[in-house]
Amino acid sequence: MKFTSTDRYVAPEDLTLAVNAAVQLERPLLVKGEPGTGKTELARQVAASLGLELIEWHVKSTTRAQQGLYEYDAVSRLRDSQLGDERVHDVRNYIRKGKLWQAFEAPSRVVLLIDEIDKADIEFPNDLLQELDRMEFHVYETAETVRAARRPVVIITSNNEKDLPDAFLRRCFFHYIRFPEAETLRRIVEVHHPGIRPALLAAALERFFEIRETPGLKKKPSTSELLDWLKLLLAEDLSPADLKSDGRTLLPKLHGALLKNEQDVHLFERLAFLARGQR
Repeated sequence: MKFTSTDRYVAPEDLTLAVNAAVQLERPLLVKGEPGTGKTELARQVAASLGLELIEWHVKSTTRAQQGLYEYDAVSRLRDSQLGDERVHDVRNYIRKGKLWQAFEAPSRVVLLIDEIDKADIEFPNDLLQELDRMEFHVYETAETVRAARRPVVIITSNNEKDLPDAFLRRCFFHYIRFPEAETLRRIVEVHHPGIRPALLAAALERFFEIRETPGLKKKPSTSELLDWLKLLLAEDLSPADLKSDGRTLLPKLHGALLKNEQDVHLFERLAFLARGQR
């Protein structure tokens, strides 16, 4: 099985090499990069490209590693016992399978996405070391061991909000998704907005990169934000001339799709004020 770009996802050569290397080594692929560079979408497109089912585990700040294996609902069992429910005699009725269990017991190979692992507690990755390494875990309530019938393709994403443990990193194949260069970005745009006017696309990309390279910007706009902005430009039927600065403001048209905090909006307003004062 080889991953390649799909009709909905433009994957640079270094990214396709990383995915296929991780699949060949049977190691989890740890993907880092700016928010909005397509890390989560990568797992979906890998599943589509390889013809595999996708199981998604979206990690939150309150997520525990045990939840990925299973959870035992003791409260429900106690309540049912008080009500005389016959279900209480089989503890399996109160075992909730987690995403890893679902991936392990799948009849065929699947893609397992562990999304934004850095959101959880620092011990979260370490708590999954053995399970991801051996592809098995023990269920204490039923005294059974769950083993993966077929080793899943594991893709783990991180926004680099915190460092991950060295022991965890050693078990992963790592890839950092660099922000696309202009030509790759053009190909990505044409996938999502086929038939876009070349002059409008050229002007939009020029304006977009000017914004990203502005010194002092707190949050640089990402690929997903560019796609949203272009969708609005097309809906409003704006021309390349409409994207140029009019001298009164350096803010682009419909800037709310690109700039996501007041500090960056104020930055462009100050730059415009300084530019007017130097004339």
